[in-house]
Amino acid sequence: MQCLRSIRGFALGLAAFAALGTVGCGGEGDDDAETIQAAITVENALTANALTANALTANALTANALTANALTANGLRDPLAREFLKYVVSCALDEDDSVAFKIDGKRYEFRGALGLAPEWGRSHGSCDGDCQRWVSACVLARVDAAGVKRMISIRGDNRALRPEDNELRRYTVREATYFGNLFVRNQPRYMCLSPGKTDNERVCGDSLDDCPMTVVGSCDDACADEGRYGSFADCSDRGRARHGTVYHESITVFLPK
Repeated sequence: MQCLRSIRGFALGLAAFAALGTVGCGGEGDDDAETIQAAITVENALTANALTANALTANALTANALTANALTANGLRDPLAREFLKYVVSCALDEDDSVAFKIDGKRYEFRGALGLAPEWGRSHGSCDGDCQRWVSACVLARVDAAGVKRMISIRGDNRALRPEDNELRRYTVREATYFGNLFVRNQPRYMCLSPGKTDNERVCGDSLDDCPMTVVGSCDDACADEGRYGSFADCSDRGRARHGTVYHESITVFLPK
C-alpha cells in the first residue's frame, strides 16, 4: 500500500457520551466541525508530549472497540489525547472509516488511512496483542521531535504496508525501525537505528538521550530478519536478535533522497 494516499470520509456508528451531547457520524454536517485529516505523508507530526502524556492508553483503548463509547470523555478534552487518538485511528482503520464525536458541543472527526487493524473499529471490535503492537509501531514511527509534518514511507511485514514502485524509487534513505506497545501500562517504546546511522534527528532531536523511546542500537544487531523492501522484523528490546522480548510487529521508516 502506497503511503501517499487521499482520505475519504465514512464514519462508524458511534454511541453517545452521557451528559456531553451526542456522538455524530462522519457524514453529518456541523458548522463547528473540526475535521482532522490523517494522511500518512502529511501528518507525521506526532509530538513526544502527546505520545507520553495522553490520557487514553492502558485503559479504554487497550482492547475495546475504537468507538466513542470505549473512549473516556475527560481524556478526550485534553488536546494531547486527541492528537494521540488521531494517529491511532489513522494507523488502525481503513481510509473509508473514521471516528467522530462531540465534546462540549464541538465535533471532531479522526479518519483512517492505513488499515493495520480495521477490525478494531467494527461493532464489538477489539484489539489483541498483535493489533496493539502494529498500531503502536505505526504511531511511534510518526513521532517528530519538532512537530513538523514530513513525508515519510513506512514499511513492515504487513500487507497494508506494502510500498508501490514510485514510493520505492523516491524514499530510499532508511532511517530507523520502531516497535513496542503503547496500550499497556509501562508503554514499552523502542527504536533501533538503521545500519550506519548514529542519530535520528527527526524523532529524537539533537541527542538520542532525549528520545521519547529507548534506542536499542543498530537494527542489524537487534532484529533477526530483513524483509523484501528493506524493513526489519523480529526486533529485540535488548538490542540482540532473539534475546529478551521480540517484536515481530515492527515498522521501518524510509525518507526521501
